[in-house]
Amino acid sequence: MNIEIKKSVKPVNYFDAINFMEERLEQIFKNNEKELIWILEHDEIYTAGTSYSKTDIIDKSIKIIETNRGGKITCHGPGQLICYFVLDLRNKKDIRRFINSIEKTIIETLKTFDIEAFADKDNVGIWHNKNGKTNKVAAIGVRVKKWIAYHGFAINIENNLNLYKKIIPCGIKDKGVTNLINIKNTDYSNIKELIIEKFISNLKN
Repeated sequence: MNIEIKKSVKPVNYFDAINFMEERLEQIFKNNEKELIWILEHDEIYTAGTSYSKTDIIDKSIKIIETNRGGKITCHGPGQLICYFVLDLRNKKDIRRFINSIEKTIIETLKTFDIEAFADKDNVGIWHNKNGKTNKVAAIGVRVKKWIAYHGFAINIENNLNLYKKIIPCGIKDKGVTNLINIKNTDYSNIKELIIEKFISNLKN
C-alpha cells in the first residue's frame, strides 16, 4: 500500500477538503497519485448525505450543506476528529469489507482507552452504551466512485454536543450522541496516531 498520511493542525474549510479529495480521486484513478488518509478538524458546519430528509432538521434557521456522501445529517466542529481518506478499492471491490475495516479501526482505538464501543447493523456508525442509553460516538459517511472510496469518519472527542440539538443526527430519533470526554475524562492526545496505525493495519487484512 502506498498511502500519504496528512495531518492538518488548523481547521480545514469543508469545501476545500472535498475539492482536494475529489481531485486526488481522479489522480489515483489515473495511477498518478498516492492514496490518502487525512486527519483534520472543521469549523462548525452541518452536512447532509444523499439519504437525508428535511424532517431531520429541527432548527430551520441553520444552514445545511448537501453533499454526495452516504448517510443523513450530521455536524462537524472543533473537538471532533475527522479522518478523511481516498482509498483504491479496485483490487478488492468489497464495500462491506471496507466499511468493516473502518468500524474495526474505531472500536479498537476506543478499546485502547478502555471504552467499549460497537457497530450496529441497523444504524451506521459506532455506538456506546451508558446507563441504559445508546449514544453514537462516531459517524461514518462514505462515497465510492470508480471503485475509489472517499469522505470518511468522525469521532466525537470533546466537541460541542449542543449542536446536535438542532438536528436529528443521522436521522435516528431513539438514540443520542455523545463524545469521549463524556464517556471517560482522560488524555486523548495520541488518538490520531492510533487511528492511523490501526486503520492501515485493518486495510491490509
